[in-house]
Amino acid sequence: MTSFRLSLLLSLVAVLLPATAIAQSHLTGTLPDGATYVIDTPAKWNGTLLLYSHGYAAAGGQNVAYDVGDGITGTYLLQHGYALAGSSYSTMGWAVHEALPDQIATLDVFASLVGTPQQTIAWGHSMGGLITAALVQQYPTRFSAALPMCGVVGGGVGVWNEFLDSAFTFNTLVAGGTLELVNLGDPTQNYNNAENWLGYAQGTPQGQARIALAAAMADVPGWVDPASPEPAPTDYVTQELNQFYWLAYADFPFTFYYRAELEARAGGNPSWNTGVNYATQLKHSAYYAEVQALYRAAGLSLDADLQALKNAARVPASQHAKDYLVQNIIFNGQLPAPVLTLHNQGDGLVMPENEQAYAATVKKAGDQALLRELFVHRAGHCVFTPAETVTALEGLSNRMGQGKWSRISPDALNARAKSLGSGMNVLYLNNQWVATPPAFETYKVPAFQRPYDAFSQ
Repeated sequence: MTSFRLSLLLSLVAVLLPATAIAQSHLTGTLPDGATYVIDTPAKWNGTLLLYSHGYAAAGGQNVAYDVGDGITGTYLLQHGYALAGSSYSTMGWAVHEALPDQIATLDVFASLVGTPQQTIAWGHSMGGLITAALVQQYPTRFSAALPMCGVVGGGVGVWNEFLDSAFTFNTLVAGGTLELVNLGDPTQNYNNAENWLGYAQGTPQGQARIALAAAMADVPGWVDPASPEPAPTDYVTQELNQFYWLAYADFPFTFYYRAELEARAGGNPSWNTGVNYATQLKHSAYYAEVQALYRAAGLSLDADLQALKNAARVPASQHAKDYLVQNIIFNGQLPAPVLTLHNQGDGLVMPENEQAYAATVKKAGDQALLRELFVHRAGHCVFTPAETVTALEGLSNRMGQGKWSRISPDALNARAKSLGSGMNVLYLNNQWVATPPAFETYKVPAFQRPYDAFSQ
């Protein structure tokens, strides 16, 4: 990968922004399996501990422990009495298997060094959002509440299946079947080949239509820049260009490169598309109209391309690899405590449709009263202001204290976030903090395309 692509991807995934929170005590150390931990405590602790789970960290980089997503938020929370903790996890990549016990071990270290919390809230971004939801599911007695942010809460199996759907479509219709979709032998060359095909396709109307189709199979949004307004509903040209950027700089690295790391963990390919009807899946996509319009403009037959997908050889999963990903992890919908999720609408790496999948699973389990989902009208992966993050956390804290959900309407949330002041209503864009108003919204999230949860087995 080029250093530019890799650095942009990591900025999208890690969601760890510069600045240093001020704490009364700053404790660091190493867990028995080699993971490191960090603990920050305030001058006057209110008894609540926030256990932070960080996002995907690519193998080969620095494996660092974080206890908050950004320093502005961390400083505010410490000033208001919260304690913060988090671990690095002992491995990098799809480290769910290691992250769960490492985070619990961090809780134990906190209890021994600081004291036993009155309340413990799990929270985290991106893959850390998945780990947050998994902690509550796997260790229900250790947590009082959870705040998964931009989380992979559709579960590992469903999300990696959607990556496969998009890759399968692209490989069949654009790359002529030349790319490795699973069992990656040379992920670097595979990724470079995929990017070359993607760049070539973007140069023609026919290629753009097929890129849009590949994006639609995973509901990759047509909005990428958090500093720009959402494209008009029928501005399909701009939407497709934004989908191209999402695929190039966020999704394709996972699809054609980082899948190898997961397969090495799982002992094979955990994803499949046997039995998938792509014509039906497209009709369910939020971007069906865009695909139809671009195909018409390019003079292509959408029916012919869908038939080509139907005729293409399908990809089966390795059962033991699938079992690994089921364990690391899918969701059963059982909530032992209140869970509030936060997602921004234009997220093209972890699509907001994950929230629909999670809510559907929770409903099947009968625990929907314990779940609420918040959305922010903004593009980018995990792009929240410190004010929005703190306001969401306050909404969860209110639920814990009152036993019912209150003050979580978009108007009330935006008013509260605004009241936190200009220093909190900012985003870190282009290496600087930029004034940004709160953007909580009412959003009907589309359906997740390939749901897979405990009820699917």
